[in-house]
Amino acid sequence: MDFNDIQSAWNNDKSENVILPTYLQKLQSANMPLDKIRKNLKKELVYQIFSILFLGSIPVICHFSPLLQTAFYGLFVLFLVTCGYFLVKLYWFYKRLNKVETNTKDNLYDTYFDVRLNMELYKSFTYSLVPFVLVFVGMIFLNNYTVEQLTVLIHEKSADFFLGLLMGVFLGMMVCLGSVTEWWVNNLYGKYAKELRKVLDELKEE
Repeated sequence: MDFNDIQSAWNNDKSENVILPTYLQKLQSANMPLDKIRKNLKKELVYQIFSILFLGSIPVICHFSPLLQTAFYGLFVLFLVTCGYFLVKLYWFYKRLNKVETNTKDNLYDTYFDVRLNMELYKSFTYSLVPFVLVFVGMIFLNNYTVEQLTVLIHEKSADFFLGLLMGVFLGMMVCLGSVTEWWVNNLYGKYAKELRKVLDELKEE
């Protein structure tokens, strides 16, 4: 059933005035959570772009040596490719949301599953950046030491110590990033996806 069917039924007086307006009202109630998702996604895209620009300026801010700066930007190119792939997909999702019409239950179902799919895409995007962030943090740490100082430090602490430290930092980042990502995605998108699901469940009863 879509708006044309409703209008036709209304004009022909072939249905009660109680059921159809209720159905229509429930469909229209899905617009509010969709508007919230659109606004949050638009802000998210802007935040991501500014974050990438800030990250790209780290070698200048931290006064990296020429050698470290070359290594940083070499890796940064791969980082940009990864970000570009996911951000383009999120942008297409944003464009699709702007064209969504919640005039039928089928359209609303498609939109709901599109939202859920892109929530998982966002999580995958976040987790894929962990190795890059870890290396970038390591470069900031290395920038504070000369080769001679690092050699002495490794000799004093042993290579096993640094390997254990690296693994500990990586696991810690994964746990923290996972927790923050789950909270962030649920706060910006998840709770509105649940509202859409609630509307769909109510429509099943019609």
